[in-house]
Amino acid sequence: MRVLIEGEKYNIEDLEALFDSPKFYIQKGLEGTINAVGYYHSFDRNQLVYMLPKVFMKNEKETVFGVSKDVLFDLELHFSFKHKEEYQWIRQLIVFFYNSLKEYKRRNSDNIIIETNQSLELNTNIGRNEYTYLDLLLTFVNFYKKNKNTILFKHIEFKSNQAKKPKWEKTIRKSLPFLDSSNTPIYSQITNKKKIVNNEEELIVYFFSILHHFNKNHQLQLKIDSSYNIVEGTVFAKLQKTGLSKLRKIKHRYFSDTLKKMFRLCEIYFQQTDTSSIKKKKEEFISVKNYNIVFEDMVDKLFSDKLDSPKDGISLNDLKNNNDGKIIDHIYEDQSLIDTSNIFFIGDSKYYKSNSEAGKLSKYKQFTYAKNVIQFNIDLLNKGEVYKENIRYRDEITEGYNLTPNFFIYGYIEDVNDFDNPNLTQHTELPIKSFHFEDRLFDRDTLFVHQYKMNFLFILKAYSTFNQYTITEFRDKAQRDFRRQFINFFNDATKSRFTIYEKELIKEEAEKFVNANFKVLNGKCFYTNDGKLLIAKYFNDTIPLQTGFEIKELM
Repeated sequence: MRVLIEGEKYNIEDLEALFDSPKFYIQKGLEGTINAVGYYHSFDRNQLVYMLPKVFMKNEKETVFGVSKDVLFDLELHFSFKHKEEYQWIRQLIVFFYNSLKEYKRRNSDNIIIETNQSLELNTNIGRNEYTYLDLLLTFVNFYKKNKNTILFKHIEFKSNQAKKPKWEKTIRKSLPFLDSSNTPIYSQITNKKKIVNNEEELIVYFFSILHHFNKNHQLQLKIDSSYNIVEGTVFAKLQKTGLSKLRKIKHRYFSDTLKKMFRLCEIYFQQTDTSSIKKKKEEFISVKNYNIVFEDMVDKLFSDKLDSPKDGISLNDLKNNNDGKIIDHIYEDQSLIDTSNIFFIGDSKYYKSNSEAGKLSKYKQFTYAKNVIQFNIDLLNKGEVYKENIRYRDEITEGYNLTPNFFIYGYIEDVNDFDNPNLTQHTELPIKSFHFEDRLFDRDTLFVHQYKMNFLFILKAYSTFNQYTITEFRDKAQRDFRRQFINFFNDATKSRFTIYEKELIKEEAEKFVNANFKVLNGKCFYTNDGKLLIAKYFNDTIPLQTGFEIKELM
């Protein structure tokens, strides 16, 4: 197994020894730069290769695993990690990472950024319709873990049926029993005079020989009962070439579902290794050249609302896909920060190395996304339409604009063993601010972007394993936290530099007050849907307030 990282340089000779073609790297001189993320398996070289995203780089020299990219390239050369718990991450990571690529392919079947070799599809009745070498490896392991007691029972039963006129004295002297729950000794190897060939036992030998081969080659740490007969070494290499024909001779001798599934798994494996098979191929892979799109989809599955169509063909998809060609990563509807109306929260996924931050271009693009969403809703309003009745961006009385929350989400890795905690925290204490007039909070050009970082390994696991209930539970909590942190910011005048005042006024009174003071209140006031006039006073503003205005605590 080899582990490489996207964007990193490696010796060209090492890369040529791994890959059958140069489509996964760009050569420059004696080095090659990995330009893809994904999974690769060479049948001729019997080598599994993982090209991990660049988020696994901590800095220019060190990976998040505490070793250099060169050490990570060949862990087995530098470490004997077969029995070391600190390298448990690799066994979890490869499964979640591989499944995330397959999940993206499933969710975006028409997207061309996934490159996949389709020359052989392995059909089976025990799982998915599409198999790769790693699919097969994982299915063997899962099948064994799920059925090992049943298989062991059948194995003992087969051995017992073979025992005609057993020689118990010799059996007790030459073999050790294992004890059942009632401490009764059970002998799995019985010495007897007459041997009977059992074809079901032959299938079990094939299955466990393949499982042992996987276990040895990929450090799976499976404990296989020593009572099973296992073929290995040169005998197993010969079996790989002839196993398909041997299986066909015993094909119709199984009736239990467990043995039928076991037979099918062995058949699939031998189809891959049989050199005479016309279906044999040289390589298989799933690779992505633009992994930032996959990362966006992973985060979007966790955070965004479904692209439903609530009214007359106007849908969330219209907001997500802007008229200027820009596509918003994440958008969902939630309660406004200042009243009981609703507003859209707009997010952008940032796919960088673990310690990087968004640059000027990313920040500018995010403000453009927000302005596009505001304009979309204003265009509807100008035509006498609304996306939903309760969504309110502009107040006609004050001509003020509702606050539009924005956020960045960075993927990062702090603990390589932590796949279960989202660790969704603020990346910076204060949000990024964009404005035309610094002292006008309710101006359409005044926008704020909070920045968050989130455990990439959690995102990876959640993307392919969480059910809809678990995702909804996480989404609800995350959205509550986003809203709460925006509210905490605006409630703290030392951070936001604004103090929001409110006074309950009927519509006519509010309109009269605003018209009389429009020049000093322009962009600084907003009339809420629950009959309150809000005035946002900047820290050095000298707005004269009428009696009855009180500081508003956002809820």
